[in-house]
Amino acid sequence: MAKIEIVMPQMGESITTGTITKWHKAAGELIELDAILLEISTDKVESEIPSPIGGKIVQLLYPEGATVDVGKPIAIIEDDVNAAVDAAPSPKVASAPVAAPAKAEVAPAPAPVVEEDEGFRFYTPLVKAMAKEAGVALSELKNVKGSGAAGRVNKADLEAYIAGGRKAVASAPAGKASAAAPASTAAPAGKAETRGSDRVEIVAMDNMRKAIAKGMVLSKQTSPHVNSIDEIDMTILVKQREKMKNDFKKREGINLTYSHFVLYALVQALKEHPLINASIEGDNIVIKKDIHLGCAVATPSGLVVPVIRNAGDLNLTGLARQLDILATKAKTKKLTMDDLSGGTYTFTNNGSFGTLIATPIILQPQVGIFCTGVIKKRVMVMEDDSMAIRSMMYGTHTYDHRLIDGELGSKFLASVKHHLENMKIDDLI
Repeated sequence: MAKIEIVMPQMGESITTGTITKWHKAAGELIELDAILLEISTDKVESEIPSPIGGKIVQLLYPEGATVDVGKPIAIIEDDVNAAVDAAPSPKVASAPVAAPAKAEVAPAPAPVVEEDEGFRFYTPLVKAMAKEAGVALSELKNVKGSGAAGRVNKADLEAYIAGGRKAVASAPAGKASAAAPASTAAPAGKAETRGSDRVEIVAMDNMRKAIAKGMVLSKQTSPHVNSIDEIDMTILVKQREKMKNDFKKREGINLTYSHFVLYALVQALKEHPLINASIEGDNIVIKKDIHLGCAVATPSGLVVPVIRNAGDLNLTGLARQLDILATKAKTKKLTMDDLSGGTYTFTNNGSFGTLIATPIILQPQVGIFCTGVIKKRVMVMEDDSMAIRSMMYGTHTYDHRLIDGELGSKFLASVKHHLENMKIDDLI
């Protein structure tokens, strides 16, 4: 029997750290092989990490919210389920498995993250340093309400205590707390806090939101955005989908959505206008021969854009299958860096939220993104001057004006419109 160190896995080649957002197990608990041990967030992806071994958890080396270097031990598991919980292991090493395997060597075990003080409460070195700087004696820390496991005080707790005039009440139990890191009941990273008596709420950004914010600012600074917008008559497509959706669901186990049709139309338009499927590198234009189509998916943590590889080789059913796989992985935190990398053009559907028109921001280094609004019935004047009720949708093509002129940008939009208005589903699935 042996104690095994579980190290912070590498979620991608450029990823050097990971943030522990949630522990699913606590010290002393048993865990089965491949059961979820913790959730990790980076600036690119959020993932649930399964345990590489089954056994008893001896120690969790970091609390929720901690950012840890790739390869450093984060937990210790004893493969003997009858072993006693021990804070002084002599471990072997095992990396938690992820789709992009870790390549970094394992660093020595870190110093204990918590220390014991009077009253059997535990304070991290960071909390102690903050308290000293703010003139808060260690004996006074017992008044701070801790939100961590066993009432442990974290940085946000101390900041709230100081800002609130030092009127918080301690919530730590009278008994001695375990030296292990918090269990899954600990407060998550980015929890809300108040600031003094102000009528405000402060919520720290998580890694994903920071990355989204940084990317959006970078894109606006890099690309002069132009938006071409047109209305698309979806009436014929709506009727075809109604006839086909039940059979499609029975056959594929997937709901046939309008996003599938838009993805197919985008692929055809990109084949007709290959300059849209490009990027800019310095003074060079890089035209991509393969279409890797990104599709924005909303998750509780924010928007992610998994990529349908070689979308140009797929029919409508193939696109639907791949999108379903990626959307499921996104919502269950199973996306890998490969799933999120290498897109050449992106689609986002704001219509699912009831939005009529939107002007999205380009995902760098791509030069275009297509956005659809909600499908609504409207009275339209037809070519013969008659009036009819039609199912209409606005489509927005946002493009980088450094490369795409208004003529090409508008022609691409017209191409997408043409394919959606003239699509014959029977020939595509």
